[in-house]
Amino acid sequence: MPRSGPAASAPAPVAARRARAPSALASYAALLPMALTVLVAYLGSVLWTLRTSLTNSRTFASDQFIGLAQYERLFDNERWLLSLHNLAFYGVLFIVACLVLGTLLAIFIDQHVTGEGVLRTIFLYPYAMSFVATGLVWQWLLAPGLGIEQLFLMLGLDGVRFDWIVDQDLVIYTVVIAGVWQAAGLVMALLLAGLRGVDPEIWQAARLDGIPAWRVYLSIVLPMLGPSFATVLLLLSTAVVKLYDAVVAMTQGGPGIASEVPAKFIMDHLFLRSNIGLASAAAMVLLAPVLAILVPYAYGRSRSRGRAS
Repeated sequence: MPRSGPAASAPAPVAARRARAPSALASYAALLPMALTVLVAYLGSVLWTLRTSLTNSRTFASDQFIGLAQYERLFDNERWLLSLHNLAFYGVLFIVACLVLGTLLAIFIDQHVTGEGVLRTIFLYPYAMSFVATGLVWQWLLAPGLGIEQLFLMLGLDGVRFDWIVDQDLVIYTVVIAGVWQAAGLVMALLLAGLRGVDPEIWQAARLDGIPAWRVYLSIVLPMLGPSFATVLLLLSTAVVKLYDAVVAMTQGGPGIASEVPAKFIMDHLFLRSNIGLASAAAMVLLAPVLAILVPYAYGRSRSRGRAS
């Protein structure tokens, strides 16, 4: 007689696991090229750069280890220190301005304004452009005698000068303007997606209680967008560390070295000054803030997934 009860259904989970085994194996096989890329190209490059930063490499890689001497030379270099100062200054202004402008744009579009689709496209379009194109456009707009200054001259305002891009004290602000113009639309898109996920009952309750809309956004809605803001901060912070294209396209690090940034310092010493060891040391220093941002973010995401499961 056939058996009945729990004992009869015991082999079912085993059969299901066996059925899933080929698909799981196929998934791991599909991930293998990316895993090899991470291990060989990314991790291997980092380890090679670390090793090179500890050697006396110049035009070609060398096996002569000199310890931390390259790092000592690096932080005795005024150009490197200035590039770090410029990056920190740019980063603070860039992130704050993008967050404020992107949040305001997201709130504006969240009101279901007329032509919402067109406005979203217009605000997000700059992010689709390369930073080289952005830099060249803003170089023309901000150049003395051209762009904005020429517009003032055409309007009869002969006394107006807009020469920030050739002013050593103000040139970094021009890079901030170009960066914010390009990235604010991305912040808007990410935060708008979060706003559209807010429970409509919150707004209904606020209307019944007579709470003004700005108060609901400030006290209820925006604090609920913590994960969206975390993603935005991660993307903006990574963009700050990678800043290179806009500076090269707009100012070439000038006037003088007034707008020098770490990435340009590294590329110049790697390809123009034939100092691989110093460039590698600078690259490792630049990697530190990236890891400081990514590691806590990845750890927090894994913890949240673990609690959810």
